[in-house]
Amino acid sequence: MNRLFLRPPRALLRPRCCSTISQQSHRTDRPLRLAVIGAGPAGFYTSYRVLSKLSNAYIDMYESLPVPYGLVRFGVAPDHPEVKNCQDKFNEVAESPRFTYIGNTPIGTSWSHPPHRSLPLSSITPHYDAILLSYGASKDRKLGIEGEDTLSGVYSARAFVGWYNGLPEYAGFTSKLFLDSAEEVVVIGQGNVALDSRVKRVRVVGRRGPLQAAFTVKELRELLSMPGLGFPGVDSSLIPADAGKLPRQQKRIVQILQKGSNTLLSKAQRQWELNFLRSPTAFLPSTNDPTTLGAVRFDKTLLEKPIFSTTSRAVPTGEFEDLQADMAFRSIGYLSEPISGFEEAGIPFNSKRGLVPNEDGRVVKPSNAEEPGEVVPGVYTSGWVKRGPTGVIASTMYDAFETADAIVNDWVTGEREFMNAGDKERRGWEAVQGEVRARGMRPVNWAEWQRIDAAEKERGARSGKEREKFL
Repeated sequence: MNRLFLRPPRALLRPRCCSTISQQSHRTDRPLRLAVIGAGPAGFYTSYRVLSKLSNAYIDMYESLPVPYGLVRFGVAPDHPEVKNCQDKFNEVAESPRFTYIGNTPIGTSWSHPPHRSLPLSSITPHYDAILLSYGASKDRKLGIEGEDTLSGVYSARAFVGWYNGLPEYAGFTSKLFLDSAEEVVVIGQGNVALDSRVKRVRVVGRRGPLQAAFTVKELRELLSMPGLGFPGVDSSLIPADAGKLPRQQKRIVQILQKGSNTLLSKAQRQWELNFLRSPTAFLPSTNDPTTLGAVRFDKTLLEKPIFSTTSRAVPTGEFEDLQADMAFRSIGYLSEPISGFEEAGIPFNSKRGLVPNEDGRVVKPSNAEEPGEVVPGVYTSGWVKRGPTGVIASTMYDAFETADAIVNDWVTGEREFMNAGDKERRGWEAVQGEVRARGMRPVNWAEWQRIDAAEKERGARSGKEREKFL
């Protein structure tokens, strides 16, 4: 789960490319018009940095959903409200007179809900000096193994998390889950699942060992502290005898694993396991119903030496093991997709890695390993679509600041070209909104989002919750 850096240190807010936030562009004195595609943490942190460092910047933020915040709203579990505190900073950004929020307005790709309309990328590019791509990763990676797409009971962790957090895309996901019958659950990858259901055991399975796992100390401690939840421990051969010499993160993980669960396994109502050195090869059908999941087959693996290195690779052995499973969740990462219109706009996309090629946030057309890529004028990126779906939200903040500094530096120094040549002032949303409405789209502004926010909190208060989301 992503953790948020709530308040950046003051030193991070000091401009590096200009002496004061009021310094104007050497190119002209006209405003910078920036379109941001995506209203998640990456888009907001980049906007915050640009607005704080360039007093003649005006930002329009386009979001497919009516509501903002991306993973902060739809990827953080309801029992971690403190993680959402960064929304206070995002609210400050949205209240700036130089910022406009335009929700319910997909760019390039139609939203899956009626009226299935979107605004072509080509409709906004003529009206801005620069575009920031910060729309995140909307798809999940697949394993590409037998039974993944054909058996009921096999799901993506992204779909589960989206459903659990009220993402409209997964409003009907409940009917696909076997919450009333499943007792054995397998999670493939380093995620974790908590189900208020008949589930008795959850196995979290990874290809490598505990020292190579991606889970955090906080997540591990929380799971081991859950009342009534047992944990059988891990194979001692996977932990070095001199664990005290490990790096701090790995040492803490080993200490927590060795301490184990607060609930004795013999007294636990349910249990979860960390199974290591297993690589999935197939989802197997149930013996009772060939259309439904019954087990997951794994190839046992070995770690290349040195086995306690965090970079040690897993090698298949050819020895297989089947784990019973009524439900299985793949949790092996997310993928970004290109926006329709990229090719026409000259914007590259690396489909294999699921990201927009860039150097310090400046979008580039790759050339070769020896030479830097060709910069695409006025096109920038931040967040997961920039670096891939890795890191916590604190990483996204630093990543966004790097991109923002590049935008401001390029504008102030005049050393790089922007999207539209000449000194003509761009009109941004003022010029775009007519076409949006002509297409039958209904944009949502910030004031309307605030009314949605207030209504959700009011609904939640009636049932003793922080909020009840509209789907």
